[in-house]
Amino acid sequence: MRKMHIDFDLNVEGISKTEGHASLEVRVRNGKVETVKLKVVENKRFFTQAVRGKDFKLLPQTVSRICGTCSIAHQLCSIEAIERALGIKPSHQTILLRKLLMYGLMIRDHALHLYFFSLPDIFGKDSILEFEGKEHKFLHDAFDVKYAGNSLSKLIGGRAVHPPFTQVGGFLKVPSKEEVEKVIKELKEVREKVLDLIEVFYRCDFEFRRKTNFVALCTPNYNFLEGEIRTADGLVIREEDYWDYLNRVVIPYSQATGFEFEGREYMVGALARMNLNRQALNEETKKDVSEYLKVFPSDNVYHNNLAQAIEILHSIDEAKRILEISEFKKEKLPEIKPKMSKGIGVVEAPRGTLYYMVQLDEQGRLKYANLVIPTAQNQIQMEKDIKRLISENLSKSKEEIRQEVEKLIRAYDPCFSCASHFLRIKWI
Repeated sequence: MRKMHIDFDLNVEGISKTEGHASLEVRVRNGKVETVKLKVVENKRFFTQAVRGKDFKLLPQTVSRICGTCSIAHQLCSIEAIERALGIKPSHQTILLRKLLMYGLMIRDHALHLYFFSLPDIFGKDSILEFEGKEHKFLHDAFDVKYAGNSLSKLIGGRAVHPPFTQVGGFLKVPSKEEVEKVIKELKEVREKVLDLIEVFYRCDFEFRRKTNFVALCTPNYNFLEGEIRTADGLVIREEDYWDYLNRVVIPYSQATGFEFEGREYMVGALARMNLNRQALNEETKKDVSEYLKVFPSDNVYHNNLAQAIEILHSIDEAKRILEISEFKKEKLPEIKPKMSKGIGVVEAPRGTLYYMVQLDEQGRLKYANLVIPTAQNQIQMEKDIKRLISENLSKSKEEIRQEVEKLIRAYDPCFSCASHFLRIKWI
Protein backbone atom coordinates (compact mmCIF):
# COMPACT_ATOMS: atom_id res chain seq x y z
CA MET A 1 0.00 0.00 0.00
CA ARG A 2 1.31 3.42 -0.93
CA LYS A 3 1.81 6.04 1.72
CA MET A 4 -0.56 8.98 1.52
CA HIS A 5 0.93 12.41 0.88
CA ILE A 6 0.59 14.37 4.14
CA ASP A 7 2.01 17.79 3.28
CA PHE A 8 2.84 19.18 -0.13
CA ASP A 9 2.28 22.17 -2.35
CA LEU A 10 1.59 21.86 -6.04
CA ASN A 11 2.08 24.84 -8.32
CA VAL A 12 1.11 24.66 -11.97
CA GLU A 13 2.34 27.60 -14.00
CA GLY A 14 1.79 28.80 -17.54
CA ILE A 15 -1.27 26.84 -18.63
CA SER A 16 -1.61 28.08 -22.17
CA LYS A 17 -5.06 29.23 -23.34
CA THR A 18 -6.25 30.89 -26.50
CA GLU A 19 -7.93 33.48 -24.27
CA GLY A 20 -4.96 33.97 -21.96
CA HIS A 21 -3.17 31.84 -19.41
CA ALA A 22 -4.03 29.90 -16.27
CA SER A 23 -2.24 28.27 -13.39
CA LEU A 24 -3.13 25.94 -10.55
CA GLU A 25 -2.10 26.16 -6.91
CA VAL A 26 -2.79 23.31 -4.47
CA ARG A 27 -2.00 23.15 -0.75
CA VAL A 28 -2.18 19.86 1.17
CA ARG A 29 -1.67 19.75 4.94
CA ASN A 30 -2.09 16.82 7.31
CA GLY A 31 -3.42 14.66 4.48
CA LYS A 32 -6.17 17.15 3.63
CA VAL A 33 -6.50 19.35 0.57
CA GLU A 34 -6.87 22.79 2.12
CA THR A 35 -6.98 24.98 -0.97
CA VAL A 36 -7.21 24.65 -4.73
CA LYS A 37 -6.88 27.85 -6.73
CA LEU A 38 -7.51 27.71 -10.44
CA LYS A 39 -6.08 31.05 -11.51
CA VAL A 40 -7.03 32.36 -14.92
CA VAL A 41 -4.41 34.96 -15.78
CA GLU A 42 -5.82 36.26 -19.02
CA ASN A 43 -4.14 39.02 -20.98
CA LYS A 44 -6.25 42.13 -20.66
CA ARG A 45 -7.80 42.67 -24.11
CA PHE A 46 -10.72 44.87 -23.10
CA PHE A 47 -13.21 43.66 -25.71
CA THR A 48 -16.27 44.99 -23.88
CA GLN A 49 -14.59 48.40 -23.67
CA ALA A 50 -13.23 48.25 -27.23
CA VAL A 51 -16.68 47.88 -28.79
CA ARG A 52 -18.15 50.92 -27.03
CA GLY A 53 -18.88 53.72 -29.45
CA LYS A 54 -18.56 51.39 -32.45
CA ASP A 55 -21.29 51.05 -35.05
CA PHE A 56 -23.34 47.87 -34.50
CA LYS A 57 -22.31 46.57 -37.93
CA LEU A 58 -18.71 46.28 -36.70
CA LEU A 59 -19.57 44.26 -33.59
CA PRO A 60 -19.74 40.71 -35.09
CA GLN A 61 -16.31 40.82 -36.73
CA THR A 62 -14.78 42.53 -33.70
CA VAL A 63 -15.97 40.04 -31.08
CA SER A 64 -15.17 37.07 -33.33
CA ARG A 65 -11.53 37.83 -32.47
CA ILE A 66 -12.20 36.84 -28.87
CA CYS A 67 -11.58 33.23 -29.87
CA GLY A 68 -9.79 31.67 -32.82
CA THR A 69 -11.83 28.50 -32.67
CA CYS A 70 -15.25 29.74 -31.54
CA SER A 71 -15.35 32.91 -33.65
CA ILE A 72 -18.53 31.71 -35.36
CA ALA A 73 -20.38 31.37 -32.04
CA HIS A 74 -19.36 34.89 -30.97
CA GLN A 75 -20.41 36.30 -34.34
CA LEU A 76 -23.82 34.69 -34.36
CA CYS A 77 -24.55 35.44 -30.70
CA SER A 78 -23.71 39.12 -31.18
CA ILE A 79 -25.79 39.25 -34.38
CA GLU A 80 -28.76 37.73 -32.57
CA ALA A 81 -28.46 40.34 -29.80
CA ILE A 82 -28.33 43.20 -32.34
CA GLU A 83 -31.25 41.88 -34.37
CA ARG A 84 -33.40 41.58 -31.27
CA ALA A 85 -32.43 45.08 -30.21
CA LEU A 86 -33.42 46.52 -33.60
CA GLY A 87 -36.44 44.29 -34.24
CA ILE A 88 -34.92 42.54 -37.26
CA LYS A 89 -36.49 39.20 -38.25
CA PRO A 90 -34.02 37.08 -40.25
CA SER A 91 -35.41 35.05 -43.16
CA HIS A 92 -35.95 31.30 -43.05
CA GLN A 93 -32.96 30.84 -45.37
CA THR A 94 -30.74 32.97 -43.13
CA ILE A 95 -31.67 30.86 -40.12
CA LEU A 96 -30.85 27.67 -42.03
CA LEU A 97 -27.47 29.06 -43.11
CA ARG A 98 -26.66 30.04 -39.53
CA LYS A 99 -27.52 26.55 -38.32
CA LEU A 100 -25.21 25.09 -40.96
CA LEU A 101 -22.45 27.45 -39.86
CA MET A 102 -22.84 26.25 -36.27
CA TYR A 103 -22.73 22.62 -37.38
CA GLY A 104 -19.46 23.30 -39.17
CA LEU A 105 -18.08 24.89 -36.00
CA MET A 106 -19.11 21.94 -33.84
CA ILE A 107 -17.58 19.38 -36.20
CA ARG A 108 -14.16 21.00 -36.43
CA ASP A 109 -13.95 22.27 -32.83
CA HIS A 110 -15.00 19.02 -31.19
CA ALA A 111 -12.78 17.04 -33.58
CA LEU A 112 -9.74 19.11 -32.65
CA HIS A 113 -10.34 18.61 -28.95
CA LEU A 114 -11.27 14.93 -29.01
CA TYR A 115 -8.69 13.60 -31.45
CA PHE A 116 -5.70 15.70 -30.49
CA PHE A 117 -6.12 16.30 -26.76
CA SER A 118 -8.43 13.69 -25.23
CA LEU A 119 -7.81 10.59 -27.34
CA PRO A 120 -4.11 10.30 -26.35
CA ASP A 121 -5.21 10.00 -22.70
CA ILE A 122 -7.30 6.96 -23.56
CA PHE A 123 -4.47 5.23 -25.39
CA GLY A 124 -1.85 6.21 -22.80
CA LYS A 125 0.13 8.38 -25.18
CA ASP A 126 1.40 11.94 -24.94
CA SER A 127 0.41 12.80 -28.50
CA ILE A 128 -1.72 11.48 -31.33
CA LEU A 129 1.49 11.55 -33.39
CA GLU A 130 2.69 8.58 -31.31
CA PHE A 131 -0.23 6.37 -32.38
CA GLU A 132 0.93 3.15 -34.04
CA GLY A 133 -0.67 0.05 -35.50
CA LYS A 134 -4.48 0.08 -35.42
CA GLU A 135 -4.45 3.34 -33.47
CA HIS A 136 -2.71 5.16 -36.33
CA LYS A 137 -5.98 5.41 -38.29
CA PHE A 138 -7.21 7.99 -35.81
CA LEU A 139 -4.49 10.42 -36.90
CA HIS A 140 -5.81 10.35 -40.46
CA ASP A 141 -9.41 10.39 -39.23
CA ALA A 142 -8.67 13.51 -37.19
CA PHE A 143 -7.57 15.52 -40.20
CA ASP A 144 -10.37 14.20 -42.39
CA VAL A 145 -13.15 15.01 -39.89
CA LYS A 146 -11.73 18.42 -39.08
CA TYR A 147 -11.36 19.16 -42.81
CA ALA A 148 -15.02 18.33 -43.37
CA GLY A 149 -16.02 20.77 -40.63
CA ASN A 150 -13.78 23.45 -42.11
CA SER A 151 -15.29 22.87 -45.55
CA LEU A 152 -18.82 23.31 -44.23
CA SER A 153 -17.83 26.51 -42.40
CA LYS A 154 -16.14 27.93 -45.50
CA LEU A 155 -19.09 26.96 -47.68
CA ILE A 156 -21.49 29.03 -45.59
CA GLY A 157 -19.31 31.72 -44.04
CA GLY A 158 -16.48 32.20 -46.52
CA ARG A 159 -13.79 31.15 -44.04
CA ALA A 160 -13.53 28.56 -41.28
CA VAL A 161 -12.39 31.23 -38.81
CA HIS A 162 -13.77 34.80 -38.62
CA PRO A 163 -16.13 34.18 -41.58
CA PRO A 164 -16.81 37.35 -43.61
CA PHE A 165 -20.19 36.42 -45.15
CA THR A 166 -22.19 36.66 -41.90
CA GLN A 167 -24.01 39.97 -41.47
CA VAL A 168 -26.71 41.49 -39.33
CA GLY A 169 -29.90 40.47 -41.17
CA GLY A 170 -28.43 37.92 -43.57
CA PHE A 171 -25.46 36.77 -45.64
CA LEU A 172 -23.35 38.52 -48.26
CA LYS A 173 -23.09 35.34 -50.35
CA VAL A 174 -24.86 31.99 -50.55
CA PRO A 175 -23.35 28.71 -51.76
CA SER A 176 -23.89 27.33 -55.26
CA LYS A 177 -25.36 23.91 -55.96
CA GLU A 178 -21.96 22.58 -57.05
CA GLU A 179 -20.30 23.81 -53.86
CA VAL A 180 -23.03 22.23 -51.77
CA GLU A 181 -22.72 18.85 -53.47
CA LYS A 182 -18.97 18.78 -52.84
CA VAL A 183 -19.41 19.39 -49.10
CA ILE A 184 -22.21 16.80 -48.83
CA LYS A 185 -19.81 14.25 -50.29
CA GLU A 186 -17.12 15.17 -47.75
CA LEU A 187 -19.57 14.88 -44.85
CA LYS A 188 -20.70 11.45 -45.98
CA GLU A 189 -17.11 10.24 -46.29
CA VAL A 190 -16.24 10.98 -42.64
CA ARG A 191 -19.42 9.69 -41.03
CA GLU A 192 -18.13 6.18 -40.33
CA LYS A 193 -14.94 7.61 -38.88
CA VAL A 194 -16.97 9.60 -36.38
CA LEU A 195 -18.85 6.44 -35.38
CA ASP A 196 -15.47 4.84 -34.64
CA LEU A 197 -14.57 7.82 -32.47
CA ILE A 198 -17.86 7.59 -30.55
CA GLU A 199 -17.21 3.90 -29.87
CA VAL A 200 -13.81 4.69 -28.34
CA PHE A 201 -15.21 7.26 -25.93
CA TYR A 202 -18.14 5.00 -25.07
CA ARG A 203 -15.73 2.19 -24.14
CA CYS A 204 -13.48 4.51 -22.13
CA ASP A 205 -13.61 3.63 -18.43
CA PHE A 206 -12.55 7.04 -17.06
CA GLU A 207 -14.96 8.09 -14.35
CA PHE A 208 -15.45 11.07 -12.07
CA ARG A 209 -19.02 11.43 -10.88
CA ARG A 210 -20.53 14.23 -8.84
CA LYS A 211 -23.89 15.92 -8.52
CA THR A 212 -24.30 19.34 -10.07
CA ASN A 213 -26.88 21.37 -11.92
CA PHE A 214 -26.67 21.20 -15.71
CA VAL A 215 -27.77 24.21 -17.76
CA ALA A 216 -28.21 24.43 -21.54
CA LEU A 217 -30.12 26.13 -24.32
CA CYS A 218 -32.41 23.34 -25.53
CA THR A 219 -33.14 23.79 -29.21
CA PRO A 220 -35.42 22.15 -31.79
CA ASN A 221 -33.40 19.76 -33.95
CA TYR A 222 -30.47 20.33 -31.57
CA ASN A 223 -29.42 23.33 -33.67
CA PHE A 224 -27.44 25.25 -30.98
CA LEU A 225 -29.17 28.54 -31.86
CA GLU A 226 -32.81 28.87 -30.83
CA GLY A 227 -34.96 27.55 -28.03
CA GLU A 228 -35.28 27.89 -24.27
CA ILE A 229 -32.84 27.46 -21.43
CA ARG A 230 -33.45 24.43 -19.24
CA THR A 231 -31.79 23.09 -16.14
CA ALA A 232 -31.44 19.65 -14.59
CA ASP A 233 -33.40 21.07 -11.64
CA GLY A 234 -36.42 21.46 -13.92
CA LEU A 235 -36.39 25.19 -14.63
CA VAL A 236 -37.40 26.51 -18.05
CA ILE A 237 -36.06 30.01 -18.72
CA ARG A 238 -36.52 32.41 -21.60
CA GLU A 239 -33.26 33.49 -23.22
CA GLU A 240 -33.84 37.13 -22.29
CA ASP A 241 -34.20 36.15 -18.61
CA TYR A 242 -30.97 34.14 -18.31
CA TRP A 243 -29.01 36.96 -16.68
CA ASP A 244 -31.55 37.11 -13.84
CA TYR A 245 -30.42 33.67 -12.66
CA LEU A 246 -26.67 34.28 -12.82
CA ASN A 247 -24.43 35.56 -10.04
CA ARG A 248 -21.11 37.04 -11.11
CA VAL A 249 -18.42 35.89 -8.66
CA VAL A 250 -15.20 37.83 -8.23
CA ILE A 251 -12.38 35.35 -7.71
CA PRO A 252 -9.66 37.36 -5.92
CA TYR A 253 -6.74 35.22 -7.11
CA SER A 254 -7.94 35.03 -10.72
CA GLN A 255 -8.34 37.66 -13.40
CA ALA A 256 -11.37 35.82 -14.81
CA THR A 257 -14.84 36.16 -13.34
CA GLY A 258 -16.69 33.04 -12.25
CA PHE A 259 -20.44 32.50 -12.29
CA GLU A 260 -23.00 30.73 -10.15
CA PHE A 261 -26.54 29.79 -11.14
CA GLU A 262 -28.96 30.79 -8.39
CA GLY A 263 -26.06 30.89 -5.95
CA ARG A 264 -24.62 27.45 -6.83
CA GLU A 265 -21.98 26.05 -9.13
CA TYR A 266 -23.23 24.48 -12.35
CA MET A 267 -21.99 23.01 -15.63
CA VAL A 268 -22.59 24.03 -19.22
CA GLY A 269 -21.38 22.31 -22.38
CA ALA A 270 -21.94 19.16 -24.40
CA LEU A 271 -22.73 16.99 -21.35
CA ALA A 272 -25.39 19.46 -20.22
CA ARG A 273 -26.88 19.58 -23.73
CA MET A 274 -26.94 15.79 -24.05
CA ASN A 275 -28.47 15.35 -20.59
CA LEU A 276 -31.22 17.87 -21.28
CA ASN A 277 -31.86 17.80 -25.03
CA ARG A 278 -30.82 14.43 -26.52
CA GLN A 279 -34.38 13.70 -27.69
CA ALA A 280 -33.94 16.50 -30.26
CA LEU A 281 -31.00 14.82 -32.00
CA ASN A 282 -31.21 13.94 -35.69
CA GLU A 283 -33.23 10.74 -36.19
CA GLU A 284 -30.46 9.04 -38.17
CA THR A 285 -28.01 9.94 -35.42
CA LYS A 286 -30.26 8.57 -32.69
CA LYS A 287 -30.68 5.33 -34.60
CA ASP A 288 -26.93 4.72 -34.94
CA VAL A 289 -25.99 5.77 -31.38
CA SER A 290 -29.00 4.37 -29.53
CA GLU A 291 -26.78 2.17 -27.34
CA TYR A 292 -24.48 5.05 -26.42
CA LEU A 293 -27.35 7.37 -25.56
CA LYS A 294 -28.39 5.03 -22.74
CA VAL A 295 -25.62 6.44 -20.52
CA PHE A 296 -27.39 9.83 -20.45
CA PRO A 297 -28.36 11.61 -18.31
CA SER A 298 -24.92 11.24 -16.73
CA ASP A 299 -23.05 12.95 -13.92
CA ASN A 300 -19.69 11.53 -15.10
CA VAL A 301 -17.57 14.50 -16.23
CA TYR A 302 -15.76 12.30 -18.75
CA HIS A 303 -19.01 11.70 -20.59
CA ASN A 304 -18.67 15.31 -21.76
CA ASN A 305 -16.28 13.93 -24.36
CA LEU A 306 -18.71 11.20 -25.41
CA ALA A 307 -21.39 13.86 -25.77
CA GLN A 308 -19.06 15.93 -27.95
CA ALA A 309 -18.40 12.95 -30.21
CA ILE A 310 -22.14 12.33 -30.61
CA GLU A 311 -22.62 16.03 -31.40
CA ILE A 312 -20.14 15.70 -34.27
CA LEU A 313 -22.26 12.93 -35.79
CA HIS A 314 -25.47 14.88 -35.25
CA SER A 315 -23.94 17.97 -36.88
CA ILE A 316 -22.91 15.92 -39.90
CA ASP A 317 -26.34 14.32 -40.25
CA GLU A 318 -28.28 17.56 -39.77
CA ALA A 319 -26.03 19.53 -42.11
CA LYS A 320 -26.33 16.84 -44.74
CA ARG A 321 -30.12 16.79 -44.38
CA ILE A 322 -30.46 20.56 -44.73
CA LEU A 323 -28.06 20.79 -47.66
CA GLU A 324 -29.82 18.00 -49.55
CA ILE A 325 -33.27 19.63 -49.36
CA SER A 326 -32.30 23.30 -49.75
CA GLU A 327 -31.64 25.51 -52.74
CA PHE A 328 -30.12 28.78 -51.63
CA LYS A 329 -30.80 32.07 -53.38
CA LYS A 330 -29.17 35.46 -52.91
CA GLU A 331 -31.27 37.64 -50.62
CA LYS A 332 -31.08 41.38 -50.16
CA LEU A 333 -29.99 42.49 -46.72
CA PRO A 334 -32.79 44.28 -44.85
CA GLU A 335 -32.78 48.03 -44.43
CA ILE A 336 -31.83 48.74 -40.85
CA LYS A 337 -32.91 51.82 -38.89
CA PRO A 338 -30.83 52.37 -35.74
CA LYS A 339 -32.58 53.23 -32.50
CA MET A 340 -31.89 53.31 -28.78
CA SER A 341 -32.49 49.72 -27.69
CA LYS A 342 -31.26 46.66 -25.84
CA GLY A 343 -30.97 43.09 -27.11
CA ILE A 344 -30.03 39.64 -25.82
CA GLY A 345 -28.31 36.86 -27.74
CA VAL A 346 -27.91 33.28 -26.50
CA VAL A 347 -26.33 30.40 -28.43
CA GLU A 348 -24.70 27.12 -27.54
CA ALA A 349 -20.99 27.46 -28.29
CA PRO A 350 -18.93 24.22 -28.33
CA ARG A 351 -18.09 24.64 -24.64
CA GLY A 352 -21.54 25.74 -23.50
CA THR A 353 -24.07 28.53 -23.25
CA LEU A 354 -22.81 31.87 -24.59
CA TYR A 355 -24.70 35.02 -23.59
CA TYR A 356 -24.55 38.53 -25.07
CA MET A 357 -26.32 41.68 -23.88
CA VAL A 358 -25.92 44.82 -25.99
CA GLN A 359 -27.25 48.36 -25.65
CA LEU A 360 -27.36 50.75 -28.63
CA ASP A 361 -27.81 54.50 -28.81
CA GLU A 362 -29.96 56.43 -31.32
CA GLN A 363 -27.26 56.17 -34.01
CA GLY A 364 -26.82 52.41 -33.53
CA ARG A 365 -23.55 52.70 -31.66
CA LEU A 366 -22.67 50.37 -28.81
CA LYS A 367 -23.25 51.94 -25.41
CA TYR A 368 -22.66 48.76 -23.44
CA ALA A 369 -21.90 45.08 -23.91
CA ASN A 370 -22.05 42.25 -21.38
CA LEU A 371 -20.62 38.84 -22.29
CA VAL A 372 -20.89 35.58 -20.35
CA ILE A 373 -18.41 32.98 -21.65
CA PRO A 374 -18.96 29.21 -21.15
CA THR A 375 -15.54 28.55 -19.60
CA ALA A 376 -16.18 31.22 -16.96
CA GLN A 377 -19.46 29.52 -16.07
CA ASN A 378 -17.69 26.19 -15.51
CA GLN A 379 -14.75 27.61 -13.57
CA ILE A 380 -16.13 27.27 -10.03
CA GLN A 381 -17.41 23.72 -10.59
CA MET A 382 -14.13 22.74 -12.22
CA GLU A 383 -12.11 24.02 -9.29
CA LYS A 384 -14.24 22.07 -6.80
CA ASP A 385 -13.90 18.92 -8.90
CA ILE A 386 -10.11 19.29 -8.96
CA LYS A 387 -10.06 19.57 -5.17
CA ARG A 388 -12.11 16.41 -4.71
CA LEU A 389 -10.10 14.55 -7.33
CA ILE A 390 -6.81 15.32 -5.57
CA SER A 391 -8.31 14.38 -2.19
CA GLU A 392 -9.24 10.96 -3.58
CA ASN A 393 -5.78 10.38 -5.08
CA LEU A 394 -3.37 11.41 -2.32
CA SER A 395 -1.99 7.86 -2.16
CA LYS A 396 -0.75 8.16 -5.75
CA SER A 397 2.57 9.60 -6.86
CA LYS A 398 2.85 13.28 -7.69
CA GLU A 399 3.16 12.44 -11.37
CA GLU A 400 0.00 10.33 -11.26
CA ILE A 401 -1.88 13.13 -9.50
CA ARG A 402 -0.75 15.55 -12.18
CA GLN A 403 -1.96 13.20 -14.90
CA GLU A 404 -5.35 12.76 -13.26
CA VAL A 405 -5.79 16.53 -12.98
CA GLU A 406 -4.82 16.94 -16.64
CA LYS A 407 -7.42 14.39 -17.71
CA LEU A 408 -10.14 16.07 -15.69
CA ILE A 409 -9.33 19.51 -17.13
CA ARG A 410 -9.41 18.06 -20.64
CA ALA A 411 -12.77 16.45 -19.98
CA TYR A 412 -14.18 19.92 -19.35
CA ASP A 413 -12.53 21.22 -22.54
CA PRO A 414 -12.19 24.78 -21.18
CA CYS A 415 -9.99 25.67 -24.14
CA PHE A 416 -8.20 23.46 -26.66
CA SER A 417 -4.78 25.07 -26.23
CA CYS A 418 -5.24 24.89 -22.46
CA ALA A 419 -5.17 21.13 -22.85
CA SER A 420 -2.31 21.09 -25.34
CA HIS A 421 0.19 22.90 -23.11
CA PHE A 422 -1.26 21.99 -19.73
CA LEU A 423 0.68 21.62 -16.51
CA ARG A 424 4.24 22.66 -16.14
CA ILE A 425 4.59 21.83 -12.47
CA LYS A 426 7.00 23.12 -9.87
CA TRP A 427 6.85 20.94 -6.78
CA ILE A 428 7.72 22.58 -3.47
